[in-house]
Amino acid sequence: MTVSRSQDFEGSLASTPYLPWIVLLFVGSGCAALVYEIVWFQLLQLIIGSSAISLAVLLSTFMGGMCIGSLGLARFVSARPHPLRVYALLEAAIGVWGVLVLFGLPWVGGLYLAIGGPGIAGLLFRGLLCALFLLPPTILMGATLPAIARWVRATPRGVSWLGFFYGGNTAGAVAGCLLAGFYLLRVHDVVFATFAAVGINAVVTVAGLLLARWTPHESMAAEGAVEGNPEGGGGGTMETAAPAGGAGPGEGGAGRFELAPGGRLVLVAIALSGMTALGSEVVWTRLLSLSLGATVYTFSIILAAFLLGIGLGSAAGSAWARSVKDARRALGWCQLGVVAGLAWAAYCATEAIPHWPVDPTLATGEYVRFGFQFDLVRCLVCALPAAFFWGASFPLALAGAASPEQDPGRLVGRVYAANTLGAIVGALAAPLLLIAWLGTQRTQQVLMAMATLSVLLLWVPDFRDDTGKPRWGRAGVLRGAAATVFALILASTIQPVPGLLVAYGRYMAMRLNNGNYGEMVFVGEGMHSSMAVSRLSTGYLNYHNAGKVQASSEPQDMRLQRMLGHMTTIIPENPRSVMVIGCGAGVTAGAVSIDPAVEELTIVEIEPLVPRVVSTYFSEHNFAVVQNPKTTVVTDDARHFLLTTDRTFDAITSDPFDPWVKGAATLYTQEFWEVARERLNPGGVVTVFVQLYESNLAAVKSEVATFLSVFPEGMVFANLHQGQGYDVVMLGQKERTVIDLDRVDERLSRPEYQEVANSLIDVGFYSAAQLFSTFAIRKPEADAWLADAQINRDRNLRLQYLAGLGVNLYEADAIYQDMARYRTFPPGLFTGSPDRLYELEERFYSGG
Repeated sequence: MTVSRSQDFEGSLASTPYLPWIVLLFVGSGCAALVYEIVWFQLLQLIIGSSAISLAVLLSTFMGGMCIGSLGLARFVSARPHPLRVYALLEAAIGVWGVLVLFGLPWVGGLYLAIGGPGIAGLLFRGLLCALFLLPPTILMGATLPAIARWVRATPRGVSWLGFFYGGNTAGAVAGCLLAGFYLLRVHDVVFATFAAVGINAVVTVAGLLLARWTPHESMAAEGAVEGNPEGGGGGTMETAAPAGGAGPGEGGAGRFELAPGGRLVLVAIALSGMTALGSEVVWTRLLSLSLGATVYTFSIILAAFLLGIGLGSAAGSAWARSVKDARRALGWCQLGVVAGLAWAAYCATEAIPHWPVDPTLATGEYVRFGFQFDLVRCLVCALPAAFFWGASFPLALAGAASPEQDPGRLVGRVYAANTLGAIVGALAAPLLLIAWLGTQRTQQVLMAMATLSVLLLWVPDFRDDTGKPRWGRAGVLRGAAATVFALILASTIQPVPGLLVAYGRYMAMRLNNGNYGEMVFVGEGMHSSMAVSRLSTGYLNYHNAGKVQASSEPQDMRLQRMLGHMTTIIPENPRSVMVIGCGAGVTAGAVSIDPAVEELTIVEIEPLVPRVVSTYFSEHNFAVVQNPKTTVVTDDARHFLLTTDRTFDAITSDPFDPWVKGAATLYTQEFWEVARERLNPGGVVTVFVQLYESNLAAVKSEVATFLSVFPEGMVFANLHQGQGYDVVMLGQKERTVIDLDRVDERLSRPEYQEVANSLIDVGFYSAAQLFSTFAIRKPEADAWLADAQINRDRNLRLQYLAGLGVNLYEADAIYQDMARYRTFPPGLFTGSPDRLYELEERFYSGG
């Protein structure tokens, strides 16, 4: 086909009716990509853990692949094939990799678990595993936009269409985020979600191939052949009016690439934009999850709001890029808008939203969906302005870096790669360095400084003469000075995160209203979470994390924590080595540590700040467990530690985050309990705390049924508060256990066990019979109650979706009473003298 290269043809393809259909293809592509991202991250975190380092490896590998793909397409893929055909084949390959990751990961994951572990070697193996599974498909994903870019010309109209493609891709990502978080994974599992994404890839592939058949295309390679270049080395498109420029076959058929004057500064600016965007998303997620609750639904909503703003901004920026005379100046205005947007988001997240007069308990049951709608509104109010300007920046950066003779594929690849590299830096530096060192207040000010720097790079030097060299005029310096003053004024308004928000999260406004919040004696921000310690007027201490009280010195909490710790050590015959999952306030670990039989105590805590805090404020209540010479604190994800260690234990006790906190469900799955059982020595036991408050019946049933499916001889003990259900302790055994009341009482009567006996007396247990009269239920009696329970497995993490729907419920006693309908005295579980068995049975039926 011979195509005229007159200037009249410049806009013909940009006005073709097929281009809006390509936007729809990118919507589908973005939707599938986000579903894959969520599924792959979930699968890989099950193997390499959810620690900050593991997440950094995951994120850098994922985004690094996108960067490689965006740069490599134009260099290694010939310009001869129809861009739509290349795009379609990329989508097909992504779908194939989606299936390969799903079924291949367990095999290769087994190799990692056999070799990986802590230290540099383990870190290298984590990176290798992620690279094996994430780099190929993410490279393909990163290449899709540069591939389709070869179908448009690097003119204002063509560049604007590239921006619309990018916006469509982002809109699809919003849909994929919500689809995965609220339906595919909530109702189904990772297998169903993966094949749903594969189906979307298939539709996009077929549609792309059909459009390639129906639409004309003549690459610059073909033009080069017509003009006497039989090798066809140049890269281009139908819209490229200039002759083929210079690239030989060794360069993959890429056309010439020459940035517009000032284009390098545009690349630096868009890299800084990516850094501030991903860094801010990390900060906003940390702050907004306090106000909304750190559930899996909250994370989906925050991400959707962020992506929606970027998509809307990209559409607006694409329209602006068609007519803007100075794209670099316009990009500078967008970055200044980012500065203002960051200040607004900081105000919303730390001052406005936490003080909104909201009662979260109203969003329960059938009304929970309205709570999600309100959460979305709050996230949009906070994140939309800055996200809009980040989205508008991408098409304007394309326009600012474009020159008429560029290969559009290489243009998009360079700009996209710069933006992605900056995003990698922001996503890694924010949690690993900035928040942990400086806190969210200073981190947001640093991000505002980076956005201001991009404004200065775009506004101060002037490239509008024919030389292509910067001029440093008075006008540019004055613009830069004004922008700096503006940014400094806004940065000074950023406030530190309120201690009450860290402590009480979504209930902050209600606590302020009733005055029941106590004195904040510590507020800190770590790599993974923010925490606080408060002292009530009664003198009780509360340990807060994830925006709620996680432990305290109040009687009901001390009773539970002491039950959990002491049952872990007094039931096994010889508990020399014990592992504690989650440090919390350290009371459970402290109860374990004072048992004379315990020689080695390993506390596995994912947040490095926690042990330092509780060793300072809770030593009186946790027997100074962190300083105990028999204690070793390991900073790691507990699941990863158990999977990779070769150690075994006589007892394991687990006191992790609430099951509704995103990621906590991995410590409640059937597969996790199977690993825990394998790490037990003969006669060993596992104990775990299960809350009945801020939960629902379905979630509690899932926790109990999953645990008992691995420990069929397991049992549940209740911790009542004022005669009502509050929380429970589940206990599982390596082998069937008969609890000898005589042996327990005899052990507690020894002089060396006096501290253990006193610890139990402090919380109201004066004998073994009184302690074990808290027995509630075991599997034979529980089977009827658990008939409709959903097992929490690695492939579905069902618990975090069930528990996330009950986070605002306070039905602890109703849940316990539903369980207690099946409560009967367990024949054969206890042994001892007739007097002690009689006392146990009397206390069991009398309620203690």
